[in-house]
Amino acid sequence: MNEIDIEFDFRLDSKCGDPDKDSQKLYEIHKFLWSKELPNGKTFSLEIKGDSYGRLLLKNNLIMNMSSDRMCPHFDGKYSNKFDGWLNEIEREELKQKVRTIGGHIIFPAHKKNGFTINQARGVSRIICDRFDLTLECIRRFYLEEESPLSKTLTNYKDFFDLFVDFKGYIDFFHLQDFIDQPERIEFSLPFDNFNRPPLPQTVDEYKRYKSQTIDLMKRRNERILKQIKKAIWRASVTRD
Repeated sequence: MNEIDIEFDFRLDSKCGDPDKDSQKLYEIHKFLWSKELPNGKTFSLEIKGDSYGRLLLKNNLIMNMSSDRMCPHFDGKYSNKFDGWLNEIEREELKQKVRTIGGHIIFPAHKKNGFTINQARGVSRIICDRFDLTLECIRRFYLEEESPLSKTLTNYKDFFDLFVDFKGYIDFFHLQDFIDQPERIEFSLPFDNFNRPPLPQTVDEYKRYKSQTIDLMKRRNERILKQIKKAIWRASVTRD
């Protein structure tokens, strides 16, 4: 991979409208980014494959298949009636575009294991509503052996999380440093009170703050990813020379 457009909207590479299912470009970048040494000392080696349902998957050398997941929702879809008029058309599209760049995607195990996948569980949970900051708080608690709304699902995929040894290993591997503060606490996009507060924005101002913070996080993660790619390209050129 010689270059990457960190502003590319992977919806443009999807026939079905969901890049996590069929964007070849998205999966090529996932393959490149995450085929590397893991915190546990092993090497993650990924290859793109399709399955009988017509979606793309990432086959790897260690555990089950991986699939792409959009990290941060824009709440314009199944919640559109609730948020009608809260953002104007330009603001909505800005958020939709940014969460569909590479900085807005991550990989999780693709197949069900005693219930929902991680992707499914965080989407159907009324406590999480697909928010990545809340998902990340559940992952942080998992590594500390603390309870969370996703405890059962995350425990089902312990073999996946063991690859990263601890929460810091997970954060560093996937370039998520901007989602946490220095003591490894989550930087929440909306007020947080131990999962008791509704996860959706409750006011127009909250929705706008969520939009601004999410876009900023996507920009920062995109820059981290771009640095990794440039470093990998440089190392490859040095090796060839």
